[in-house]
Amino acid sequence: MLTARFFKQQIAQKFPNLGMAILIVAVSSVVAIALIYTVITLTLSWQAWLTIAVMVATLWLNALTSYPPEVIFLGGLGILFVTGVVGAEDALAGFSNPGMVTVGVLYVVVAGLQQTGGLNWVSQHVLGLPKGLFSALVRLIFPVLGMSAFLNNTPVVAMFVPVVSDWARKLRISPSKLMIPLSYAAIFGGICTLIGTSTNLVVNGLLISKAGYPGMNMFDITRVSLPCALIGAAYLLTAGRWLLPNRKPALSEQDNPREYKVEMVVEAGSPLAGKTIEKAGLRHLPGLFLGEIVRAGQVIPAVSPQEQLQEHDQLIFVGIVDSIVDLKKMRGLVPATNQVEKLDVPPTARRLIEAVVSNTCPVAGQTIRKGQFRNRYNAVILAVARNGERLQGKIGDIILRPGDVLLLEAPPTFLAQQRSSRDFYLVSDVPNSEPLRHQKAPIALGILVAMVALATFGWMDMLQAATLAAMVMVLARCSGAGYALGNVQWSVLLVIAAALGIGQALETTGAAGTLAGAFIGLAGQNPWMALAAVYAVTSILTEVITNNAAAVLVFPIALAVSKSLGVDFMPFAIAIMIGASASFSTPIGYQTNLMVYGPGGYRFGDFMRIGLPLNLIFWVLTVLLAPRVFPF
Repeated sequence: MLTARFFKQQIAQKFPNLGMAILIVAVSSVVAIALIYTVITLTLSWQAWLTIAVMVATLWLNALTSYPPEVIFLGGLGILFVTGVVGAEDALAGFSNPGMVTVGVLYVVVAGLQQTGGLNWVSQHVLGLPKGLFSALVRLIFPVLGMSAFLNNTPVVAMFVPVVSDWARKLRISPSKLMIPLSYAAIFGGICTLIGTSTNLVVNGLLISKAGYPGMNMFDITRVSLPCALIGAAYLLTAGRWLLPNRKPALSEQDNPREYKVEMVVEAGSPLAGKTIEKAGLRHLPGLFLGEIVRAGQVIPAVSPQEQLQEHDQLIFVGIVDSIVDLKKMRGLVPATNQVEKLDVPPTARRLIEAVVSNTCPVAGQTIRKGQFRNRYNAVILAVARNGERLQGKIGDIILRPGDVLLLEAPPTFLAQQRSSRDFYLVSDVPNSEPLRHQKAPIALGILVAMVALATFGWMDMLQAATLAAMVMVLARCSGAGYALGNVQWSVLLVIAAALGIGQALETTGAAGTLAGAFIGLAGQNPWMALAAVYAVTSILTEVITNNAAAVLVFPIALAVSKSLGVDFMPFAIAIMIGASASFSTPIGYQTNLMVYGPGGYRFGDFMRIGLPLNLIFWVLTVLLAPRVFPF
């Protein structure tokens, strides 16, 4: 019994998602057997077989191990490179791929929206504060679906990722319950119009140049794709809601032992004045409690959510540091202490820092006021935490003791100066605590709208528009250059680049084209079966190579099949459009899936658990609807 338990524990440690891993291995094994059976009469080079083996191995390793995805995919690409399957140009092509670079540049654009507070407007006016996961998913899915139908879905997801992360924390919902629906909703919207995704435009171009068709109108595809999108949304709101993983953060607010008391003031002309506590967003900050309001010398205890704020109200909060960061970022709410105004650095150059007072600190045993903390350290104490004790009185009257944790507002140089000082046991930066540049928010939102307009109307391609927007964001000081570069998710970009390299190998070795043709050939002379095969092959390929590459690869094969059957090609074109974009089963199949992979805290198999049924739903619906809207 003990031996069995020991082995069970060892397996659980080495394979953290064993159930999902078994499903992936089972599915991929069935696919592998089908591949072997299909190509037994085909001649493939050893390079093609090695590429297929590397592709399958990367999927298995992502499912079976806890190694970072970027390590696995870079390792797979490295094998193909050192064995000569791909040359240096093809191996590095993914690192200069416009799609990958566009994602990276969009992180800089989003940094500007974050630092100006422009995303707060989206959160408040689009998402709101729903009660419960179902309402939250409704608030998220349908606006994103509608926006992605007319805007490029990559910037839509890039804009919403930080908003949804913050929104999930306020709603006390795990981000893993919302990030996959965000990506899928963007995919749903993208397939609904001709301009919703680049894949639709690519296939439309091939229709004109290769098939001799006049081209599609804006909403021709909508008659097939909209029912798919709506049923897909219904799936996420019902069965899919239960399949979403519930990844808890390593440290929640209930685990945080440090509670600070902090005093904030509603400044004159504040947009919060006249709003209730609930409408101002001060009631739903996790781990934060509004203890009382001091108004014109009178204390209002047990504050009601319907209490209206007034200018110069002094608000007394008790809570964790993350929510205090949120308070600091609210427009019209400032620290009550006047010491902040006396710092010799501008507000945009400050941040929040936590420091633990040592027993050799010269201000220990003195009040903050008498110890002249600001003059000595060029930093202002906003709050003090002491072993869970709620300290009373004004901040300047608190007598500091060794072990007290101080929440400071200070320039970044404080970190370098005091980390090796004997005055503090520990000094650490509070993440994402840079002051917001609220006055720049209209500029940042204007840049975003201009970027989307330039790309949507074809005046610039997406990469050019995003690059211009990123440059203007930094030049207009909507975001600092250091913050913007630090906001780039480099691990996501490495996965995209390496996956593109492996996909390129599948194309150049002939593996992808040969296998696609063999599978479609199994359909025989039945146009319905041929249509189902075209969709299935396109969907499988788009999970392992780029969506546009999958569409371009399958298009001539499907065109030849339709001609040999003597049927109209339009149902096949629609199947290619939807099959190439409807990538739900792996995070590498579509850029937006990779963009939510890290923020959602997902494992590789999470996408297969919720995405595989969705892939099957779209497959069945498209095959049934396309020939009825566009008869053979």
